Amino acid sequence: MKTIGTATVPRTGPFTTRRVKPKLPRQRGGDATRPPTVPTEVASQGTTQTLEAFLATAGQLTTVEREAIIDQALAMIENVYVHLPLKRAMHAVNPSQQLRLLRHRHTTLSERAFHDAMISIYTHLRDLHTNYVLPDPYNAGVAFVPFRIEQCDENGSRQYIVTQVATSVADPLFKPGVLVTHWNNVPIDRAVELNAEREAGSNPDARHSRGLESMTNRWMGMSLPPDEDRVTLRYRDDTVERIIEFPWQVLVPDDASTGIDLLADTGPQGRMLGVDVKAERQRRVLKLVFSPESVNLERRMALLANGKAPHATPAGVSLSSTSTMPDVFSTFRKVQTTYGDFAYVRLRTFNLNDDDAFLREFIRIVGLLPQTGLILDVRGNGGGLISAGERLLQLLTPRAITPARFHFINTPVNQRLCELNDFISPWTESIKQAVESGATLSQGFALLPEERYNDIGQKYQGPVVLIIDSLCYSTTDIFTAGFRDHEIGMILGTSGNTGAGGANVWTHDLLRQLWPGSDSPFKATPRNVSFRVAMRQTTRVGRHSGVPIEDLGVTPDAIHPMTRNDILHENADLIEHAARLLAQMPSFSLVAKIKRRSASHIRVEATSRKLTRVDATLNGRPVATFDVSDGAQILEVPQGTSGTVLGLRGYHDEHLVAATRVALS
Repeated sequence: MKTIGTATVPRTGPFTTRRVKPKLPRQRGGDATRPPTVPTEVASQGTTQTLEAFLATAGQLTTVEREAIIDQALAMIENVYVHLPLKRAMHAVNPSQQLRLLRHRHTTLSERAFHDAMISIYTHLRDLHTNYVLPDPYNAGVAFVPFRIEQCDENGSRQYIVTQVATSVADPLFKPGVLVTHWNNVPIDRAVELNAEREAGSNPDARHSRGLESMTNRWMGMSLPPDEDRVTLRYRDDTVERIIEFPWQVLVPDDASTGIDLLADTGPQGRMLGVDVKAERQRRVLKLVFSPESVNLERRMALLANGKAPHATPAGVSLSSTSTMPDVFSTFRKVQTTYGDFAYVRLRTFNLNDDDAFLREFIRIVGLLPQTGLILDVRGNGGGLISAGERLLQLLTPRAITPARFHFINTPVNQRLCELNDFISPWTESIKQAVESGATLSQGFALLPEERYNDIGQKYQGPVVLIIDSLCYSTTDIFTAGFRDHEIGMILGTSGNTGAGGANVWTHDLLRQLWPGSDSPFKATPRNVSFRVAMRQTTRVGRHSGVPIEDLGVTPDAIHPMTRNDILHENADLIEHAARLLAQMPSFSLVAKIKRRSASHIRVEATSRKLTRVDATLNGRPVATFDVSDGAQILEVPQGTSGTVLGLRGYHDEHLVAATRVALS
């Protein structure tokens, strides 16, 4: 045994152990004792301070304020929380009784214990949509340490590798690739397990992934500050085990230029959200700490989109390799694999304010990439605008999209909300009928008219592999379910399930806006305390029609445990696995070009691959059918008087496999 400071570390095998303090950059005036800070370019993106300084700004809730908070929690849980019967059955919880007991006993609790109790009640719902959002200043800050740990599987066991280190960490020995063995003297796997139990993931995979993410990055709107001031990390590099310490710091992140305020937006977009706001806040901090240059690019692109940029594109930026929405599409490229060249797109978030612009950018991006097959990577995507996820499906398949259905829980409060607001009025009648039928949930309706999910049609005709993980949540869950239900392609998972979040989430502020006045059950809360609630439950379509996504999620067709090579070298093995799946999938194509148009016919040059038949439509109405073979051929399509869009639908052995549309005006 060898003693290092106050820690006793066993010497094992050839390893030696050394105590290492981070080499701090010397500040002006010769002060080298200040804790590490994020790079100066990060500080310009948001406010950074020590955890101690941040906590000094926190106040105390009065007895009246605590009781007002509990009363509003009860109003939301009992009157509008759509998953309450499901959660009671699956997780044996009774949040209403827990809240009533807390109202009776809270005067004996400290400030922190009160918030801990509130957080615990919501955490045990295992629902990342339904949250207690702490008061100012907690809800603004994210506590972090300047490195990131990711998990891989080596020789059948979990390992935890440092994958990102902020530039402020001057010690060259602490770098990406080192193996973490202990966290505050607790074996790292056990430390992650303990932290995972504080997370609200719907399944063990989701809780474990969120537990790992929040080891180094915690939004204090839903998690109280760390108990410890500093993190002591034991790590191994080559033949030496070392110890290093970091103080917790707090960053107040800004919002993405293309996104919306997930807690405050009460407009049409705020009504159509499906998002894990905690994951989105923490994802934002990762960018600010480890990739400030990408945040600067994002803002420059936003100026371009708003017509305020001085040049067509920012200097040194090529739109052939950079998205106009870089926070959404962090990377896209051609990947060269053993199985051929394919398209790769990383879709980080659905938190965006314009789904039409999102779809246009996706179409532009995939048009620049190989058409032989697409790897669409949505790992870590916590969701966002539901319409963006559901409308994206049409671009990847020739089939018509049937959108997911959304259901309210049948309560008098929801009936009144539907009567007061036109955009949810279609649900009113079925909620009223529940008085006679005793149904728990209302009839299900799509969020938008069905034609909106099919207004563009297929744009990428190659095979598609979707890569998911247990951090995929909400809109990304809904998108993944739609991908499976419409049989678009194969799903490759780095874990055994998605995050299993299936709902449209509303905020307390939105409910107050939708039902104003003294008769509303939704009242003002002190110090910007807020709540989020799963308002409308999502059910699937197709073969899984009526099955809820919540708590069940979507399981992949194949699983790829992440390797060390993946987490340190841009997902090399994962992409190779996806390419192997693409190479096994059939590929079809249909491209059309108008050659000539007369009063009676449209002469079309159609180039097809692996098709046996093409059906033509004008404005959706069938007008002709043709037998085809590989290569270019001329089709004479009868011209109607009112046709403005020519649609061609390609079949292989009576299966619809490719489609395209051509505007005639």
